[in-house]
Amino acid sequence: MGIFDKIKGAIFGHKDPGPGNRPQIPAGMAGGPPLQQGQPGQQPQFQQQQQQQQPGGAAQAQQGQQQQVDVDQVLSQIASQKGNPDLNYKTSIVDLMKLLGIESSLDNRKELAQELGYTGELNGSAEMNIWLHKATMKQLAQHGGKVPASMMD
Repeated sequence: MGIFDKIKGAIFGHKDPGPGNRPQIPAGMAGGPPLQQGQPGQQPQFQQQQQQQQPGGAAQAQQGQQQQVDVDQVLSQIASQKGNPDLNYKTSIVDLMKLLGIESSLDNRKELAQELGYTGELNGSAEMNIWLHKATMKQLAQHGGKVPASMMD
């Protein structure tokens, strides 16, 4: 798992859609409830319905959930849960990584820079760090996050 995937997972995985909005696993599938005995005729029909619904419906549901992740709100919530640490996560990649519990070492920032396509020197300069923060926010937006323009410019 790359550094960006860790950042994305920490932000997107932080939001719990709530009990009524969690996807339900159908009976008989891994992680779902067991099939009830004495209902053999219902299983094939269920599988047909599931196959018909999955191609568009599942993708749309997943896309809808991703688009609902307000990155600024999630980061503010994490900061609040941690007692509002004095971190400038809205503009600093180092502080963003610290807030998310990800090691902010130069090696990790170099790895993130390579993942995101940074072409400058990998020396931890202010230029590199500013670029990393903006590129990370843009990538989060491309992956379904709602990111304020102020965090991408």
